[in-house]
Order: sequence, then C-alpha cells, then structure tokens
Amino acid sequence: MKKLALHWQILLGMVFGVVFAIVLIQFNWGKDIIVDWVKPFGTIFINLLKLIAVPLILASLIKGVSDLKDISKLSKMGGRTIGLYLLTTVFAVSIGLVIVNIVKPGSYLSEQTRQELVEGYANDANSKIASAEKQKEAGPLQALEDIVPSNIIGASADNGNMLQVIFFALFFGIALILVPQEVGAPVKAFFDGFNEVILKMIDIIMLAAPYGVFALLAALVAESPSIDLFQALGIYGLCVVVGLIIMIGVYLLIVYVFTKRTPSYFLNGISPAQLLAFSTSSSAATLPVTMERVVDNLGVDDEVASFVLPIGATINMDGTSLYQAVAAVFIAQAFGMDLSFGVQLGIIATATLASIGSAAVPGAGMVMLVIVLAQAGIPEAGLALIFAIDRPLDMCRTTVNVTGDAAVSMVVAKSVDKLT
Repeated sequence: MKKLALHWQILLGMVFGVVFAIVLIQFNWGKDIIVDWVKPFGTIFINLLKLIAVPLILASLIKGVSDLKDISKLSKMGGRTIGLYLLTTVFAVSIGLVIVNIVKPGSYLSEQTRQELVEGYANDANSKIASAEKQKEAGPLQALEDIVPSNIIGASADNGNMLQVIFFALFFGIALILVPQEVGAPVKAFFDGFNEVILKMIDIIMLAAPYGVFALLAALVAESPSIDLFQALGIYGLCVVVGLIIMIGVYLLIVYVFTKRTPSYFLNGISPAQLLAFSTSSSAATLPVTMERVVDNLGVDDEVASFVLPIGATINMDGTSLYQAVAAVFIAQAFGMDLSFGVQLGIIATATLASIGSAAVPGAGMVMLVIVLAQAGIPEAGLALIFAIDRPLDMCRTTVNVTGDAAVSMVVAKSVDKLT
C-alpha cells in the first residue's frame, strides 16, 4: 500500500485534531483532558523544531557562505535576496491597504461592541503596548546595534535573537573563506557534517508531524475564547485572509515568470511547510522543514537555501506586514478616524521596516503593530479590538511568510544558476 504524502498526513492530523476537540468539549471534562493530556504533545513537537532552529542556522549559513568561496558571490546573492524581500513586503502592505479601504470593515463595528472588546482584552493590549514602548524608547540605530551580539552563546540561547545568530554565522563563514584553504578545511568539513546531522534530525522529527499538529489544533479549538465573532470582526478577518490569498497568488506568478515552474509544482513542493507553519504560527519553528522541502522538492541548491531561507525567516514577514496594514486601518475606522493618503504611505514604510525587526515566533506581529499604530496616530488601545480572532489570523499569515521565503529562494537560485 502506497504511503500517504507528508502534506496529506499533516492535513489529516489537523482535521482529526479539530474534530476530536469539538467532540470532547461537549463534555464538562473534555477541555481538561485536551489541555492536560493532548496539548503537551503539541508543545513537545514545537519544542523539537525550535530545538534545532539555532543549530540549523549556524550550520547551514556557515556551510552556505563557505561553499561560495568568493565574497563577490555573497554580495551578489545577498543584495538580490534582501531586495526581493523588501519588494514583496511593500507589495503585501499595499494589497492590505487597498482591500481594507475598499471594504471598510471598521464601519460595521457598533459602539457597544467596540467597548466590550476594549474592556475584555484591555490587559492583553496593555502588555503588548508596554513591550512596544521599550522598543520605541530605543535610539534610531538600536535595531542596527541589536544585530551584533556581545555573546554568541547568550544570543543562541533565545530563538528571538535569530538576527544575531545570522550575523555571527555570516561573519564566521566569510572569515572561513578568507583563511588559507588548508587551514579552513577541517573546520569546513566539521560544519558540512554538522549540517547533514541536523538535516537527519529534521527527518526524524517530521515523522511525528501529523501527531504534533493533531495535538496543536485540538488544543487551539479547546482553548478558543467563547466570544461571538461579531460581523465587523468577521469582515476584518475576511479582508486579511483575502489579502493573504492574493499574496500567495503573487508568489505563484513571480515563481512562474522568473523560474518557469508551474503553480502546482511549487505548491506540491512547499505544502508540508505551509501546513506546519499554519499549525505552529512560527516561521522559526517551520524553518527546518522549509529548508528541506525547498532543497529536495523545489530544486533550490543547498548553497542558496542555506543563505536565503534563514534570513527570510527573520526579516521577510509579508503576511505579518499585510495584516498590520489591514489591522491599523480597521482600528482607525472603528474609532471613526479618516486616514490621509500620506498617513497610509507612512503605514507602508513602518510596516515594512517593522517586519524586519519582528521575531519569527507566534504573536510577535502584535507587538510590532503597536509601533505601526503609534506612527499613524491611531489609539494603541484599539489593539484590543482584534485580539478575539488574532490567533487564527496569525496561523494564516505565518503560512504566507513561509511561502514568500520559498518563492524568493527559487528566484534567487534561478538568478545565480543554482536551480535544477
């Protein structure tokens, strides 16, 4: 009997997890069973993926950079990678702004509903605002300063410090190119082997993927707040989802135009990573699977994937940026504010730059949204309006983030003749 493809196994795990939770929560004891006995397996699965995120970035980037053997190649690939990431982010924010201005979901929100949401999620909103305040108090070059770690061991201890790990890996890889070949050979051989071991660990972890996503989705359903999705929130969520779907269409078009690969080829290759991103809401946790699928199923050379994807998981947040644009204008509409064209251009710039500093972990986009709101003069307390449906939207936008990383890696690979 032919074994089901991984993406079908993951999809079945998601469906069974939702159905299992819906059935169990009908009983008084059902939620406790899921939270105490099912959710921990989902947490273990995410922890396993996060466990190898930092070693994977170190091994793959050092290997990828040292394989180039030429600094000019690194400069060429780096410029194209960052340029494409910024371009797709601007495009994503623009799509979000067009949709939210046409539909105007905030106009459907009644005064009573607005007050109920603000009161119900005031504590959550305040915690995010406090986190954002710390970032806003920093100097203009703080983001640049934060890239350089004072202690690589300390930086590696937190997945939120991915940019620092990437900086060290790039620095180490460049130095490895510059030392005499006979001196660097043993070090390069170590990281080549280390990278292979990490990739094998990914293969082993992915055997548990269907069961992990089963537990994650069951817990999500069991713990979902029992708040009615008001008409305005439903329309707001629909605006975000439609924008994200359009953005995936843009990726498919980009891949087809620049690499001549069909949409079905691309989607079949990346779908397990998309489903995992949807389940975990974390680009960093999904990175190991994204790299494996892009290299083994989309024909991207390991040298390119090792460089482009870790950077993308950290700075390329197209789905998050699109959501921030829609959310900012939605909140403004709910408060009866009319945003000028200039203010909305500011939202494009701020959301693009904020996406670069957004950690590749669940919920990080909400903190960055506070900065976008402040720049546009929109009350930060309005953050409470969107908490009720943020979790499912976080799952959707992470899927788009991962899809964008894969698409850009294919285009960059094609541009340097490293796509098979």
